[in-house]
Amino acid sequence: MERWLGKYSEGVYALVRMVVGLLFACHGAQKLFGVFGGQDLPSSPLMVTAGVIELIGGGLVALGLWAGYAGFIASGQMAVAYFMGHAPDGFWPIVNKGEPAVLYCFAFLYIATRGSGRLSVDALAKRRRF
Repeated sequence: MERWLGKYSEGVYALVRMVVGLLFACHGAQKLFGVFGGQDLPSSPLMVTAGVIELIGGGLVALGLWAGYAGFIASGQMAVAYFMGHAPDGFWPIVNKGEPAVLYCFAFLYIATRGSGRLSVDALAKRRRF
């Protein structure tokens, strides 16, 4: 399979990075602005911080601008969200409804290791310098 699909890996990675980043940014907009079915504006500083990380971090990942750094921070935030918000309700993510947090955590950890990739603002900026 890798032999057939390997030539598309950069494009697929860029698409996955963009989709994950945009979905994460939507969670931030939901927390900060109450859009997409969100609640009233958060009063907790922790939720405001989470919303800012989600909105800005998701946007940076989607654009491919410092995606490695943003992915690392977002991965950490999702780990904290899982252990603070979900793990007290049981160990298994399927039981404690923490699957999205775990998926985001590991998706962002992968993005942190891979960086922005070729199809990104970072790559475009590198090409323009020369």
